[in-house]
Order: sequence, then C-alpha cells, then structure tokens
Amino acid sequence: MKKNTMKKLTALTCAGAMSLSLAACGSGGNSDPSSSGEAGGAEGVKIGILQYAQHPSLDNCYEGVLQGLAEAGYTDGENGVSIEFQNANGSTSDADLMAKTMVSTGCDMIIAVATPAAMSAYAAAKDADVPVIYAAASDPIGSGLAKDLNAPETGASGTKDALNLEGQMKMIRAFLPEADTIGILYTTSEPNSVAHLKTFQELAPDYGFTIEAVGITNESEVASGAATLVAKGVDCVNNFTDNNVVNNLSTLLHATDEAGIPVFGSEEEQVRNGCVASESLDYVALGAETGAMAAAVLSGEADIMTLPVSVVAESTPVYSAANCAKFGITLPEGYSSAANLDEAE
Repeated sequence: MKKNTMKKLTALTCAGAMSLSLAACGSGGNSDPSSSGEAGGAEGVKIGILQYAQHPSLDNCYEGVLQGLAEAGYTDGENGVSIEFQNANGSTSDADLMAKTMVSTGCDMIIAVATPAAMSAYAAAKDADVPVIYAAASDPIGSGLAKDLNAPETGASGTKDALNLEGQMKMIRAFLPEADTIGILYTTSEPNSVAHLKTFQELAPDYGFTIEAVGITNESEVASGAATLVAKGVDCVNNFTDNNVVNNLSTLLHATDEAGIPVFGSEEEQVRNGCVASESLDYVALGAETGAMAAAVLSGEADIMTLPVSVVAESTPVYSAANCAKFGITLPEGYSSAANLDEAE
C-alpha cells in the first residue's frame, strides 16, 4: 500500500519525475504526455471510481465525472491513465471492501459517487495519503468528510448537492393546494437523508404541511415502509436523494400508485421513472464539476486539504404530464414554463 501518494501527485506535474511516478503507480503505458496544452495527461495515473448504487441519478453523476476528467486530459487508456470503476450495488460492506482494494492496488485517487461511497472511500484512504474526491455528498460536514466547506482539511473534497427543498415544498403546495400531509421514506443510516428530512420538517409549517416520516434501515424494508406511509393516509410522498429508496423506487411507486398517492422526486430521472414533478438538479453537470476538481488535484493545481467543496444548488422545475394525469393533477399556472419530461428526448 502506498503512503506517499500526495507527494507523488505533485511530482506528476514535473517531467523529470515521470519515470518515478510510473513505477510507483504500477499501471499504464509509456505514451508521451498530451501536447494539447490542456491540464492532465500525466503518465501512470491510476484513478478508482466507486459508485454506491446502480440508479439513474448516480449513473448521470458517473457520466459527468468521466466528462470532467476527459476535458482535463484524463481519459482511460490514454497517456498512461487508468480508470477503474466499481459499483457497490447499494451494499455498504461491498463499498468498504472495494475502497480498501482500490487503495491496496495502488490507486492515486478515489472518486466516490454518493455519500455512502464517499464515507467508505475516506475510511479506506485517509491513513494511506490517497485523496478522495466525492460527487453528490449532501452533508459533507455531517458525514465527517469535511471540517469546513471552504477548507475541508481532511484529504477529501468534492461536490455537495444542495437540494432546493424550499422550492420543492413550494412546488408540492402549488400542485396539491388542498394537501395537508407529506410522507417521507428515508434510510436512517444515510446522513444526507437525515439532514434533508430535518430541513423539510423545519419548512413544513410555513407551507401548511405536516410531515409523516418513516425510517428504514435497508432495501428489504422499502415495501413495508411504503405500506406504512399509505396506512397513515398521507396526501403525497416526497422523495429525497436517498440511495436506498431511489434504488428501490419502483417498490415505493407500486404502493403509492395503488393508493392514489402522488410522489414528488428530487431530480428528473425520478420523474421519468414515475414521480409527478421535481425541482431538479442536473447530476451530469454536478459530476462534470467533480471530475474537473479531481483533475485539478491530480495535476497539482489544487491542494486536496484546502480545495473548497463545490455546492451545486441550481434547480429546474420538471414534471411528467402523464404521471400528473394519473392523479388528476393539473399543471399550476406558475409552472407553465416547467419542462414536460414526457416530451424530452
């Protein structure tokens, strides 16, 4: 296991240290560095990408990460760059093992997609001087990934997806003017979901809502948790970026559709898969920002200890006319410019 990765990343920017960095990395060919003038192109760089689960929003993050890396000259198989991708399929224990393996096999950096993956990566990498860049960590401080968003000082940094929760609540009130109760299904071990729930509970009285929250611990409890929300008689359900719930969104939607309860999502892929509407973040763009941050650390342009967390907060209202029609919901006048994802390519 390497102990001097941080020093090596700085050396990668110096032509005289190229042979040393190749030997230390244990990966990638003898091609000349890119002469395009772009950042990156350092030989022998081995990057591990750890995605927590297989669902569309995280897939979009991963796509964006690759775009951001490529734009900076870090493309798998080019200029001695090696990118190893692993997906934990929603298993924290698998994510822990994959992260440890990435460290022990000589990755110069781990890019982690979603909060649980980031926590696994950081636990494995922090004592090995391997930097971690994360995508879509909703509460980096609460997750122990950063001491301060402006200067993390942990050996990890990345992007924070700041859901527009007040915009989401305004949307629910506009779409369902007579609603009283919003149901929330969340995973108690996901700090991002716990933080989102707290904010939603604080906002609810200002919009005339009460919150019925049901906590679950794993994917086997999604069905029973959904059934509990239905039994409580909630008027609608709001879904966060809870990886466990999103990974089993069809189970939640099966229960709510049968009960005639609409579900609001947190990003556009959830709307495409059955939710009625969302104040949506662009997770491809968030991933691209993450990839650019990773490239800056790899090239020596940024210090992982002081690289500020990038907060991505801009949202766009989207809806599905077909999904709204199932519940007799008419598009509110204030959302006439929202994108109907049924018409999107």
